[in-house]
Amino acid sequence: MSPEALSELISKIAHELVAAGKAGQLTDDLIPPVEKLVVMRPKDRAHGDWASNIAMQLAKKAGMKPRDLAEPFAAALAEDLGIKSVEVAGPGFINITLDSASAAAIVDAVLEAGPSFGRNAHLGGQTLNLEFVSANPTGPIHIGGTRWAAVGDSMARVLEANGAKVVREYYFNDHGEQINRFAKSLVAAWARDNNLGDRGYQTETPFDGYKGAYIDEIARRVEDEAKADGVDLTALQHEDQGLNADGEPVGESDSALREEFRKRAVPMMFTEIQKSMKDFKVNFDVWFHENSLYKDGEVDRAIAELRERGDIYEKDGATWFESTKHGDDKDRVIIKSNGEFAYFAADIAYYWNKRHRAQDPADVAIYMLGADHHGYIGRMMAMCAAFGDKPGENMVILIGQLVNVLKDGKAVRMSKRAGNVVTIDDLTEAVGVDAARYSLARSDYNSPLDIDLNLLASHTNDNPVYYVQYAHARSCNVDRNAAEAGIDAAKADLSLLDTAVDGEVLAALAQWPATVAQAGDLRAPHRVARYLEDLAAAYHKWYNVERVVPMELTEPESRQSEADREALEIAKNPSPERAAARLKLNDAVRTVIAAGLDLLGVSAPERM
Repeated sequence: MSPEALSELISKIAHELVAAGKAGQLTDDLIPPVEKLVVMRPKDRAHGDWASNIAMQLAKKAGMKPRDLAEPFAAALAEDLGIKSVEVAGPGFINITLDSASAAAIVDAVLEAGPSFGRNAHLGGQTLNLEFVSANPTGPIHIGGTRWAAVGDSMARVLEANGAKVVREYYFNDHGEQINRFAKSLVAAWARDNNLGDRGYQTETPFDGYKGAYIDEIARRVEDEAKADGVDLTALQHEDQGLNADGEPVGESDSALREEFRKRAVPMMFTEIQKSMKDFKVNFDVWFHENSLYKDGEVDRAIAELRERGDIYEKDGATWFESTKHGDDKDRVIIKSNGEFAYFAADIAYYWNKRHRAQDPADVAIYMLGADHHGYIGRMMAMCAAFGDKPGENMVILIGQLVNVLKDGKAVRMSKRAGNVVTIDDLTEAVGVDAARYSLARSDYNSPLDIDLNLLASHTNDNPVYYVQYAHARSCNVDRNAAEAGIDAAKADLSLLDTAVDGEVLAALAQWPATVAQAGDLRAPHRVARYLEDLAAAYHKWYNVERVVPMELTEPESRQSEADREALEIAKNPSPERAAARLKLNDAVRTVIAAGLDLLGVSAPERM
């Protein structure tokens, strides 16, 4: 068991003791983050394998003596699989001795539960609406959205493994000025392609428009579709119908031509995005269209609800949400003086819809947003509070950081379709879905991420996904060899899993349930990946030292001491009972690795 795993276990126990009322006046918010809960090696290993001073850290906050607080910690730790004994020493140190003697309990628990081992129901009864990706339908999904696809789907799987009902949702931004700019860009591309500049058509891409080969491609597809439907694009009115008082185009379709491109191109992009997600092994339960909020009157109803609650006022001809009442830094316009809705109006209606829809209303609405949305948190949480909900509980906002794609140590911009960006299709074409998903999900989304294309395309142990998948493939190969050798797992004596490397693998297996729970509670699927890498490391080490299928010894006896010969004999030429025990341990590792990879949406190959 690693020190990181012990720190996480101790943190989990601390929160459980608070919930059970066994930690005095200690509260959850007073417990330090996991990274500050240090476990250390005792100076005298006779005192145990690891020691923790958490009781001394928290005793004052709990209003208890350190030794009195250490006792319930020690009792809870002693119940964990993989720990032999725990004792309280000195002023309140907790000394922990790991135990490989619990092999039977761990291995049998894994093999009996199969893929369900580690799953729990502690989030049962909750419906979590998890919205992620939600890229504008104005182009292919770029690398930032790709990261959210990998992290979001992995998070959904982890939350489901903890018993929650998860609704995966994609918010399709098909309303507003970004759609206008998309349509303008397409019209310009079409006019340019047909040499219509001298007939009064705008052929230059607007300064705030969209560029890339995909724009030309979509424009041609719209033209072909229109022709097939008998629509002559050149016969449609294309002059702007003027600007409003704020200098903005009137409506979404300020020309018949632009409206024709909009209504045909947006569904095309919608279909492309759906295909990209499916190819990336991400399946959404709900594809929600922003435009429906306006068509169905939900924006008006949500604003009316806030007005009834006393959080709406009129000023300077505009309608305002008094968000400062609920912690925001300033009030927000929701209906402009020209009568148009501000973008935030849809956000209000969308949250209200999530919480009150007829099917699967959300107990918790989780938003996964990009780094450029950090400024939205204040107004969103204020809106949550205004509806009578609890910010941070009914609404959770996760902000992801940027991704840099590197090749040969240099940043790359490799998309031919989308211009100067990397798209989801570019990445998967370069390294495959498994490597792409794993690399994007294995790091904390709160931190910027560099991914190396050369590394992810390599079949070496330096490639994290290959390292973990190879452990699974290797365990499958052990099974095949054991079957050929006639090794019978029914003959296993699991008490014979008594070597140091056995103990490391057993301790790692024992931490899987805690890892699943913590990844769910902290909404941190990267913990699953890091756990898998630790388990794979322990397994590869074990594989290189111990045999399941006996082999002939080739080392000359003259070069070995008697003790060395005996140890080598046990390692390389085990008894049928020991070989069967190792086979069961091997199978337990295979089971957990496959389950962990599944939580990340990554395949578990049987051969590599």
